[in-house]
Amino acid sequence: MTSESRQAAPATRLVLRSILYYVILIGGATLGWRSMPHGSAYAPTSLDALFGAGGPPVSVKGGPDAALDEVSLALTVGVAMLAAVLLSLPVAWVYLLTRSKRGYQQSVVQLLIILPAVVAGIGLLVKYSVALAFSLAGIVAAVRFRNTLDDSKDAVYVFLATAVGLASAVNLPVAAVISVGFNATVLVLWYTDFGSAPVELDGRIAENRLKRAKQLARTGTFVARIDDEVFRNMTREQLEGVAERAWKRANNTADDEASAPDDETRLRVSTDDVTAMRRAVEPRLQDFTKRWRAGAVHTSEEGSIVEYFVQMRKKTTSEELLTLVRAAGSSHVRTVELV
Repeated sequence: MTSESRQAAPATRLVLRSILYYVILIGGATLGWRSMPHGSAYAPTSLDALFGAGGPPVSVKGGPDAALDEVSLALTVGVAMLAAVLLSLPVAWVYLLTRSKRGYQQSVVQLLIILPAVVAGIGLLVKYSVALAFSLAGIVAAVRFRNTLDDSKDAVYVFLATAVGLASAVNLPVAAVISVGFNATVLVLWYTDFGSAPVELDGRIAENRLKRAKQLARTGTFVARIDDEVFRNMTREQLEGVAERAWKRANNTADDEASAPDDETRLRVSTDDVTAMRRAVEPRLQDFTKRWRAGAVHTSEEGSIVEYFVQMRKKTTSEELLTLVRAAGSSHVRTVELV
């Protein structure tokens, strides 16, 4: 099974589950509202406003019907909050699917379900009272919520949760349309990977980054960064182990190279102590050549011959380079030659 098929399988299951969920939820709510005995003394007329029927405002003043109005208001708030939670549940499913790769915060997932219910309850509370609306605005302005979201998409989800809750307090069909429309849009954008760079552009960007990394690896800045970040806190035994493995890897790589490129010259140094010679000579090569790299090491009974591939600077002649290597290696360098 390819990665694309593995990615499409949970998305397909989520789409089918969401469609079935919306059909059962919206269909059941519609049938329940139509079968409710409207106009009855025991049926809260304020529910008609939630379903777009334009019911009268709820009375909160005292009177013979005050107790019935309070029960009606409480039942209406409960229905609006429950509807907000049910319509937000598919939004949380879509959020979990689309954020599964980058990761998400559990608090954000729970916020997408809790926030609509809170907004719906408060929205119904201040729906018919201007004084309560202004009081709520002052309270919200005084309370500051400090929470940093990892992605700008999380802010969109939080804004949607607020919209679903507010619509649930005003008009439930509108809340259903917001929930369905948002989930459909997000799934289409996620499945098609809309807005991503073309494949050709991705390849060009990766190629340029690889080229810059290779150029950085040839400079002394890269070596200095490695020395500062990695080698500084290592013990002498650890450093010697790293050096030994590095030389082995360099020798294995150099054995596969039959000849040096046209712009490089082969430098052969004969020595009786390879490690001491390298410590003395290679810093000088870094200073007095344009570029250099280690080659093969040939060992015999008479001694060892270490090969380097160097690119000469324009101002440095061959004799000057040989003299610098002999002087740097002192007693550790027996002979040195350019081939």
